[in-house]
Amino acid sequence: MDTNTLLLRFDGRSRLLLRSFLSGATGARRGLWVFQRQRRSDPDRCLHTCLETLCQQEICLNSDAQTLTTKPLVCLFPVAFQRSLVSFLHLTHPLHPRTSVLRLLDCLSQGEHAPNPWVSALVVQLRRDLGAPGGKEPLITPQCRERLRGLCERLRGSGGGDDKATGWALCLGGPIEPQLSSSSQSGLDVVPQRKRKSSCVDLDSEPEDDAGQQRKRMKISVSPVDTERSCSRMEYVVGKEGLKDEMETDRVDGVIPEPAVEPQPAAGSPSDVLPENVKASIPQIKEILESEMEWDQSSAEVFKVLNDCDPSQVEILCRMLSLSEMPEQTLPQLCSCLLELSPDLSHSTAATLIKSLLLGKVLSLSEPASRCLVTAVTSLCSRYPRPTCHALIGPVLEEGQTGSAQAELLNRLIEDCLDPHYRLLVFQ
Repeated sequence: MDTNTLLLRFDGRSRLLLRSFLSGATGARRGLWVFQRQRRSDPDRCLHTCLETLCQQEICLNSDAQTLTTKPLVCLFPVAFQRSLVSFLHLTHPLHPRTSVLRLLDCLSQGEHAPNPWVSALVVQLRRDLGAPGGKEPLITPQCRERLRGLCERLRGSGGGDDKATGWALCLGGPIEPQLSSSSQSGLDVVPQRKRKSSCVDLDSEPEDDAGQQRKRMKISVSPVDTERSCSRMEYVVGKEGLKDEMETDRVDGVIPEPAVEPQPAAGSPSDVLPENVKASIPQIKEILESEMEWDQSSAEVFKVLNDCDPSQVEILCRMLSLSEMPEQTLPQLCSCLLELSPDLSHSTAATLIKSLLLGKVLSLSEPASRCLVTAVTSLCSRYPRPTCHALIGPVLEEGQTGSAQAELLNRLIEDCLDPHYRLLVFQ
């Protein structure tokens, strides 16, 4: 039975809301947008009837036994729909009858109709929020727990730590047993205190001190393997589509080189593949990036050309604009312009921008991240969580040499900017 036929069971407004859950990764956000607008016209809008209809038993064909059977209507929808629906209820459950929500969760948790692990974890998390029985079940499988334990030990091994587990480790399945001595003083557990201290210093420092701190922060350690080759390449698989991002970072004497004069596009250069309107806007974008004045609304309009490029063209544009070498104090203004774009950037475009703009800076951190860098990373992560997981958080973890500065920033992102289902995505 196809989805359109299933949606005919509902009234017009409910059908519009449920159809938004079929929008893939953005289904929960689109559903929330639709529900909020429906509530504006009808403040008493309630999903009791809709939830009860989703729980009704529907006759269907059992493909294995070739016999007729019954399943809850919600179990006949695609997994992506179920995931978006539970994520939506996680955000709005106080507005719906508790008994209806719990009945729906029971339907999703039926033995022979058990959903995939992601939906199961979201169901358990929502039960915890509701204080219902079954909320104490682990969110993750034993295999995932072991992988998470190993990752936590790697993060602790790079920065030290005391006997207290980090907040996101507790959220994803209980405390992790530490294996380090309590004498270390630079662990993940003292991140908030260290960050507050760093912020105070930044507030009182002079511009000259900021420049000196940034030069110190950009220094990187070069391993014996790195000294045998002039550049390093890292490939990271993005999502199920198998897309690969590549990052080339030239290293000279262990210091990232200062921004050089941007080369002008020549005949036969990669810029030839860019659309004409994008090529025409490059000088204007460079002028804005190099300007020391406050950016206005017209500055944000220039970046709309990003929606006219495919991922390979965005990568070429980022390279021509030298976004990886942008000063950190410019990042907040640039990110504000990117967040004002309408429509939102596609997943691949956002992932390419985040990789070009932030990945190199995060990998090269040797001290706690500056306020400008933290502001840029958190703002983009809040708007584009999935691209951030694929283009920034994942590659940093895959690097295998996460230092205390990177661990502090990742801990902040995971705890403050990612919803539970995106936290699970990080550790899948």
